[in-house]
Amino acid sequence: MKTNTNTKYSIDIYKLQKGSHEYSFDIDNAFFESIEQNLVEKGSLKAEVSLEKGSNMLQLDIQINGFVELICDRSLQPFKYKMALEEHLIFKYGEEYQELSEDMYVIPEGTQRLDLSQYLFEYIGLAIPMKKIHPDLEEEWDEEEDDWENEGHLVYSSEPFEDEEEEQGSENTDSSEEDIDPRWSALKKLKNDN
Repeated sequence: MKTNTNTKYSIDIYKLQKGSHEYSFDIDNAFFESIEQNLVEKGSLKAEVSLEKGSNMLQLDIQINGFVELICDRSLQPFKYKMALEEHLIFKYGEEYQELSEDMYVIPEGTQRLDLSQYLFEYIGLAIPMKKIHPDLEEEWDEEEDDWENEGHLVYSSEPFEDEEEEQGSENTDSSEEDIDPRWSALKKLKNDN
């Protein structure tokens, strides 16, 4: 993720004095529209950024609070999803842009401005749950999830079913022949004749 040029969410770091600096950014509908994505369209958040500038690095502590508007996967009704995030970013000076880890980057020595828009969006995007359930339906959804888990529904297994194991492990007896569906018996007879 390279630094872009969204000046509304940028910090002028070139002439910034060493020490601590505080910034505040409003994240609104226009912010989400300015980024190519289809995860969030609406929201109202505030990002408080505490930047510590050293001789060869920048450390940022970021707090994001507010809400985004999501669409419930179940009812398709919009709802406000509250967020309270705390993130940490480190930028080191080097020859060229490089991502060292998810929260540490190298930026070129002469970088003028640091655009935080993509970082802010990624933090918000990662905080959105996989299942977006309206708060009014959460309790009902949790109960259904528990019921599903307690019933032990088997979706896939590489192990043979007990009936298959019994068929493979023992000779066909009269009682097991009676339990088999007549259609399967006919197919087995055809198979054995070949």
